[in-house]
Amino acid sequence: MALHVLALLAIALYLAAAAGLARPLLGGGQPLNRLALALAGSAVLIHAGILLGMHRGALDLHFFAALSLVAFVVSALTLLVNASRPVAALGVIVFPLTAVLLALDSFLAPATLPQPMDWQIKLHVTVALLAFGVLSIAAALAILLALQERALRHRQLGRWLRALPPLTLTETLLFRLISAGFVLLTLTLLTGVLFVDNLFGQHLAHKTVLSIGAWLVFGVLLYGRWRHGWRGTRAVNLTLVGMAVLVLAFFGSKAVLELILHRGV
Repeated sequence: MALHVLALLAIALYLAAAAGLARPLLGGGQPLNRLALALAGSAVLIHAGILLGMHRGALDLHFFAALSLVAFVVSALTLLVNASRPVAALGVIVFPLTAVLLALDSFLAPATLPQPMDWQIKLHVTVALLAFGVLSIAAALAILLALQERALRHRQLGRWLRALPPLTLTETLLFRLISAGFVLLTLTLLTGVLFVDNLFGQHLAHKTVLSIGAWLVFGVLLYGRWRHGWRGTRAVNLTLVGMAVLVLAFFGSKAVLELILHRGV
């Protein structure tokens, strides 16, 4: 019961933070960045406590638990990104989604027990979570970049557009995040090769192939940026395609196995 109360509190804080950041969209003036990020920081801390309490302080990779864990990582990374670059509008996308995934894990998901893992597998999973988190933020930033470019192209210079960072800053941060995510995804594949006994077994074949596919998409995008100066719509589209493939890799087969076939991972 206590964990459910904490979950409701964290959900309320995430939504309040998103509302503060979305103030320009609602015609309410400038975004309340400092207050909103403080609320989100409190939500992230409570979320961490919920994950520790609900899943006994262990890495639980069942479907809904994994979604909540990934959402926590993405929200925490969003706060870290804002510590160095003011892109608080990311929270308008990230925080409500985190609230939804936390609610699913807390109130609708069946009870699960974390599976025991060696330290090597925990390292592999941790790097994979960081890669997914960083690239998720890059995907959210790509959506903001597309909205900015479309608004500027059609001369729709509303308050919400002025609340976003300059287009060049958004694009620079996007490629920095993609570069960092690509390195982490490379380490994920390498640790998988080194530490997972049967990389193409244990229901991991689809995950492995799709992860390699996402790695290739992001690699092509970074090469195109370095060699040909790719930007704009092409960069946004490739970022979103790579992220879609990565979502399928992380959660596609897991959803089929657990929610449709009712088999464990």
